[in-house]
Amino acid sequence: VGAAPATAAVLAPIPSLRAGGAPRGLMTALNASLAALEADLATTKENYDEAMDTMWMLFCAALVFFMHAGFILMETGCARYKNAQHILAKNMCATTLGFMCWYSVGYPLAFGGSHNFAMTGFFDDKASFRKWLFQGCFCATGGTIVSGAMAERTKLKGFAIFTVIMTSVIYPFAVYWVWSGHGFLKYTDESGKKVSAFGPPFIDFAGSCVVHLVGGIGALFGAITVGPREGRFTEQDQTQFDAHSVPLCVLGTFFLFFGWYGFN
Repeated sequence: VGAAPATAAVLAPIPSLRAGGAPRGLMTALNASLAALEADLATTKENYDEAMDTMWMLFCAALVFFMHAGFILMETGCARYKNAQHILAKNMCATTLGFMCWYSVGYPLAFGGSHNFAMTGFFDDKASFRKWLFQGCFCATGGTIVSGAMAERTKLKGFAIFTVIMTSVIYPFAVYWVWSGHGFLKYTDESGKKVSAFGPPFIDFAGSCVVHLVGGIGALFGAITVGPREGRFTEQDQTQFDAHSVPLCVLGTFFLFFGWYGFN
């Protein structure tokens, strides 16, 4: 859009050349006009790249957020019918509370911006909005992983307290160590090289450690703490623990399969 005026400015001196105008003055005007055109094109390209980055991250964030629907369907289908509503409420709690905690304290703790509490200062760098949303979907996933491991054995109030701790403190610290660029597992030394406190930098692909290991360890400790469901591993009839809806399990798996492309 801004290239047309600059192009006109480049062509404007040409009549003076035909009329025998001063070549030196003409070249000066041409150089200035070309410089303006290059600056205009660079700005246009920068805006285009920014728009494409935003669209791409929003698309991936939508895919990751869609995975929560898959978690809900699969976990609900695997549980007994009498606990279906509790499973739904627990997953809604993990997603909504997780994002609220990420909004208030999780994000600034994770990426080292003490001035970013409750999105303060985001308008100074609008790219922070897309980064916050994309990383927030990961944060909520950490709580959802634990939900599945303790299905049918945890009260909603207790799980809500855990979700607040997980998304406000535990997960943000793990993110800071690996993804912030300032943590002891990956940072830039004085020579500009990526290193860690132990030598080579820690490389995490698609959240395999930051998201899944943190969530998995939380799930393991949670399962150990609450123990198995009453009668789950006794000699009594085990059919009462069968999944109440296989179609929900399969549909949830496909949702997770689709959303995983945004995760990776």
